[in-house]
Amino acid sequence: MSDKPLISVIIPVYNCEKTIAAALDSILRQTYDNLEVIVVDDASTDGTKKAVEAIAAQDSRAKLLSADNDPERFDAALNRNVNAGWSARNTGLREARGAYITFQDADDASFLNRIELQYSLLKKHGSTHLTIDWIQFDQDLVGKKAGLLENPEVIGPDALYAMSQRSKGFVAKISTRLNRIIPFHWKRKRIVNKLFFGSLENYPAAGNSPLFERTVIEKVVFRKLRDRVWPSFMGRGADKDFNFHVAETFRNSHVVLSPLYMWRVKDQNPRYLGGIKEIIM
Repeated sequence: MSDKPLISVIIPVYNCEKTIAAALDSILRQTYDNLEVIVVDDASTDGTKKAVEAIAAQDSRAKLLSADNDPERFDAALNRNVNAGWSARNTGLREARGAYITFQDADDASFLNRIELQYSLLKKHGSTHLTIDWIQFDQDLVGKKAGLLENPEVIGPDALYAMSQRSKGFVAKISTRLNRIIPFHWKRKRIVNKLFFGSLENYPAAGNSPLFERTVIEKVVFRKLRDRVWPSFMGRGADKDFNFHVAETFRNSHVVLSPLYMWRVKDQNPRYLGGIKEIIM
């Protein structure tokens, strides 16, 4: 029996047949090994489920679930999928048994000691909820460990709470019910959008992979677009909404700007344009 607390890792997945194996491998090989890995399929139509089932058959820590049906996934007015992943994340949260919970996206990867270092940082800062930084996905770095930057910048609870308030629209501040009932595509209209959106700043660093105490989900879970207080202006923003909601509710969140997560995006994080060779193990 491990003396380390169980950490639940939730991986929402939709049509990621080509990337899910690398994402899962980067979690199942973590140096922090007391994990349960909950892969939540969000109605994939490719071979994703078979790929996950094959991996789960080799490692009992992994299991596959199906997300609840989400009839509001597609917003016709915006002509885009606006609710990707929020329902799958909540399905995973309901099943999670860990004392702590984190996430991994199905097309990204973590350095192999990401969870160990993130957990140690959370304990060091006495934090309820902690996020770390990201770099652009690099196949050459997959399967490696990373150290922490020397004296990384830390954004603390007061700064994150202040950011949450700047980012919160006027209507949401006076009535969450009114904010909820107004359709999102109306909120984005010229002139009136100033009532529904604050500073538009994103949650700092890797908002898709926070580590937090399970007590968080007693008060905060993921919300569909129409219910979000901190959506992105173009729609979606489930991670942003969740993290700001936690920062506001518990006022004990931290961000440590040291890259431990690899995000599959077009452009490199501007903080690391020179690379991070000095911390790769």
